[in-house]
Amino acid sequence: MADPATPEPKGPSRLLHDRRWRAVIAQAAAFALVAALLACAGLNMARNLERAGIASGFGFLDQVAGFEISQTLIEYSRASTYARAFWVGLLNTLAVSAVCIAASTVLGFLLGLLRLSPNWLAARLAGVYVEVVRNVPLLLQILFWYIAVLNPLPPPRQALDLGGVAYLCNRGLVLPWPQWERGGLAVGLALAAGLALAWGFAAWARRRRVRTGRSLPVWRLGALLAALPPALAWALADARVEWSIPALSGFNFRGGGTVEPEFIALALALTLYTAGFIAENVRAGIQAVPRGQIEAAASLGLRPWRVMRLVVVPQAMRVIIPPLTSQHMTLVKNSSLAVVIGYPDLMSVFAGTTLNQTGQAVEIIAITMLVYLAVSIVISLIMNWYNDAMALKGR
Repeated sequence: MADPATPEPKGPSRLLHDRRWRAVIAQAAAFALVAALLACAGLNMARNLERAGIASGFGFLDQVAGFEISQTLIEYSRASTYARAFWVGLLNTLAVSAVCIAASTVLGFLLGLLRLSPNWLAARLAGVYVEVVRNVPLLLQILFWYIAVLNPLPPPRQALDLGGVAYLCNRGLVLPWPQWERGGLAVGLALAAGLALAWGFAAWARRRRVRTGRSLPVWRLGALLAALPPALAWALADARVEWSIPALSGFNFRGGGTVEPEFIALALALTLYTAGFIAENVRAGIQAVPRGQIEAAASLGLRPWRVMRLVVVPQAMRVIIPPLTSQHMTLVKNSSLAVVIGYPDLMSVFAGTTLNQTGQAVEIIAITMLVYLAVSIVISLIMNWYNDAMALKGR
């Protein structure tokens, strides 16, 4: 309590005795200090670039790249620009990340369930797998798959025959590949619409079951809804597709499509490594479900697999999803290790070759950092939305 005999401060000194104003002044001073440091760093960088004769800006993106890229998802040639090379690297990164996120999630859930299996052998084998892959550096696993497993494969003439339509050799996995003559875009868009329609129907059926207690054949009707739009688009657009079947010609295969060894090695290493961490997240989530919930479900006569699917997993997902989100984001960032085996991802194509040729280090590193930040934010938003949906479902 202030002494009544002490006069109250007036003027500017009064602000310094107010706790709120002191907090505002401290924050303003901290902001000014950070801004001054950033300004000094920017001026110093500009002087160093000028002294080195390097022009700043993003005009280099319109220049001709002049280098080849071994694996591309879009059209690219030596005469393409650096901007085109950036998109090639980005799409390659997103492709391997999407494949590995889906595969590692499925494998991680299976391993997590096996870790809790009453079968002694299955549980111990899953435990050994998890401990091995989690304690071996990811870089070593990538090199193992690329150097020790894929490089020793036979050449195309002695390729491993996979059913007469696919072949595995030291140049990669050669598969039949579709070649759309017309209607491919319409069928693809219709398929996406069908999947969205099936997902919406499943959500509606789930809400209806909660409200009325009546269930619908969600899987059958959902499959029908997903297949109907692309079938209609195929018929209306008179779509034509021909399958290119690989065949040995000389010292290599002609036709089909080739999945490069670098992609296979990176996908295997990322998938198996991340699945080990996801398995532990799944195990922890399932063990967090109260034992009474499982016993109550079993007392109703539900079979073990239905207890797991209908009772345990929905409740465990609220514990599993937050660390699962971190694993997905970490997987995308770990894909940058592809540079060690020459897979043309964003780091290799843009932050590697493009940076070496142009010298625009600041701009290229800034773009690369923003890309990884944006991808991580998108994954986080999607998983947070799914987490909220699962929380509402579990109420």
